[in-house]
Amino acid sequence: MKDTGRVSSCRAESAFEGTVVWSPLKSVWFLANLAATLLIAPLVFSLLGFLIFLLLTAVTLCFGHSLGMHRLLIHRSYECPIWMEYIFVYLGVLVGMAGPIGMMKQHDLRDWAQRQTKCHDFLLHGSNIIKDGWWQLNCDLELADPPEFTVEAEVLNNRFYLFLEKYWLMQQLTVALPLYVFGGLSWLVWGVCVRVVVSVGGHWLVGYFAHNHGQRTWRVEGAAVQGHNIRIVGLLSMGEAWHNNHHAYPGSAMLGLYKDEPDPGWWVLNALLNLGLVNNIKLPKDLPSRGELVAEDKNLHGRVERVPEKCDIATFIRGG
Repeated sequence: MKDTGRVSSCRAESAFEGTVVWSPLKSVWFLANLAATLLIAPLVFSLLGFLIFLLLTAVTLCFGHSLGMHRLLIHRSYECPIWMEYIFVYLGVLVGMAGPIGMMKQHDLRDWAQRQTKCHDFLLHGSNIIKDGWWQLNCDLELADPPEFTVEAEVLNNRFYLFLEKYWLMQQLTVALPLYVFGGLSWLVWGVCVRVVVSVGGHWLVGYFAHNHGQRTWRVEGAAVQGHNIRIVGLLSMGEAWHNNHHAYPGSAMLGLYKDEPDPGWWVLNALLNLGLVNNIKLPKDLPSRGELVAEDKNLHGRVERVPEKCDIATFIRGG
């Protein structure tokens, strides 16, 4: 068995023996927001409400999900002051998927299972798109003999993270209340309901295609599923759609590894590096070599790798 970080098991069956069950809280949360998006949002549309939706979606996905939850809390691919970590992770909770420990568990279990020789269809997005959508957005997987999940003490004993884990759903009130007070139902529905549906639904959709279709630069030999790069949404996903790169170098803070792979999360991180607010950024060259990693792109050596760059605000806006 290939053990990775926080997840370990001595039984191969731990990755694929299990049952998908309906999750009431997860399902009602998503379907309620979906109903509001389809039935109410068009009736209360306003330009300001739409702009607030765009702004909050971009901020929570980039600073929260990508930089906070994924590249920082889960992979520790860079370091920053604790106050910045808390802000980023809090914004990640506002995306509406889970609390910080729940996100770590979901992510690490899926990553661990996908690196085994066989894993459950739920974990590798192996069913048709309709079935997988229902599963991922409304259900959980109950493994017959789940692997052991170990969270580091600085997270497990952190009062702030324990608070967010217990009350992650209620954190939407910190956004919902001021939106309703200052903008009424339009701002509330577009700033919370539509944002949650687009963010959570988009996360699933990118994950589905990133494990079934798209370009591959690398192959991880022996893995149950390969990651794919979904170029068309590389920008909109804040760089998360460069999933083949992430399968190859999961500890890298940079997901769009080449100049032709836009990675907004990296642009922000690079700017924070220039400002002296983050450090110890991990790139592919800093990670241990992997014997099971094989290059598939014949033009790989002709591509221009992205590296940390000194940039001013104008360069940053252009995507340097």
